[in-house]
Amino acid sequence: MKIILAGATGQIGAMLVRAFAAEGHDLVVLSRGASAGPSRVVQWDGRTLGPWADHIDGADVVINLAGRSVNCRYTEANLAAMKASRVESTRAIGEAIAQASRPPRVWLQMSTATIYAHRFDAPHDEAHGILGGHEPDVPRYWDRSIDIAQAWEAALATACTPQTRKVALRTAMVMSPDRGGVFDTLATLARRGLGGTAGDGRQFVSWIHEHDFVAALRFILRRDDLSGAINLCAPHPLPNVDFQRALRKAVGARVALPSPAWLLEIGAFFLRTDTELILKSRRVVPGRLADAGFAFAFPSWPEAAVDLARRWRSV
Repeated sequence: MKIILAGATGQIGAMLVRAFAAEGHDLVVLSRGASAGPSRVVQWDGRTLGPWADHIDGADVVINLAGRSVNCRYTEANLAAMKASRVESTRAIGEAIAQASRPPRVWLQMSTATIYAHRFDAPHDEAHGILGGHEPDVPRYWDRSIDIAQAWEAALATACTPQTRKVALRTAMVMSPDRGGVFDTLATLARRGLGGTAGDGRQFVSWIHEHDFVAALRFILRRDDLSGAINLCAPHPLPNVDFQRALRKAVGARVALPSPAWLLEIGAFFLRTDTELILKSRRVVPGRLADAGFAFAFPSWPEAAVDLARRWRSV
């Protein structure tokens, strides 16, 4: 297949480049800067049409991961940049597909499980999940993440691409042993004695192992009956207190200092990130993947953490 991959410089992009290159696909990466790896790199600005759009014509698959990292302080400037980078890149991809004489058969568009409400009582699937915004007892600026996610998906939905199947990938934290990724950060903190319960530990953590993430994308590409929003997450989210306990066991951490919310705020300030990433309860389950018969290799976090920790030590 000819696959166009936009936004490949992050952890998830690197995973997909490895996977698709190993399978021998014709992979074209759309990038704002230089990018090394087993693929052709084509420059784009992530906002406007240009020569890069010619590569969309005749492609089989387009996957758009582009968007400013959420791992930052939620200032007005950063929030605006997060939203603009997601919406503008999605619109640009849609315009390129709309003008193609041979449009791709499928467009996989990154989205986020953060679109769902902060919730403890029940899980969110695609059919019955509650979209977030204006939940009681949470900081009001959390609503901005919902606004960004909804605008992101709206840009996909309104793109005029009648010959191209569109899928919004509502993705939870993707866990791989790669340096600089989510698991690497959490495992390093745990090994340093900072892997205790975050906040009160009740907030649910949704996640997906890298193997299942890549396998799920392959599954979706094969299934022409799957379109619209699909949750990409393992079937068993768990409270932070249990998530951290399993992580500590997997990486062999003996000391576990808890991190109350006030301490997390201080740490987030110095790390230039935001506590919403840790304290929001993301209780999300893969309803549509399960109904379609997708089988997870790592459905439960303890087993996934052991596999990731073993490979993380050798990276």
